[in-house]
Amino acid sequence: MAQEQITTPGGGPEENNQDSGFGQLSITTEGTDELLDEIDDLLEDNAEEFVRAYVQKGGQ
Repeated sequence: MAQEQITTPGGGPEENNQDSGFGQLSITTEGTDELLDEIDDLLEDNAEEFVRAYVQKGGQ
C-alpha cells in the first residue's frame, strides 16, 4: 500500500514559534450557579405548565 503525505495550511510542529493569530478564549462562569438555581426553582413550581408550553402541536 502506498503512503501519501498530505500538507494542510497551518503547518506542523516546526511552526510553533510563530504567532498563529489565535488568542486564548477565557470563559467566565460567575453567576452561572445562581442562574441555574433560579431556573430549577422555577421548574419546581411550574414544571407541568413549562412542559405544556413546549409540546409540539400538529407538525410544528
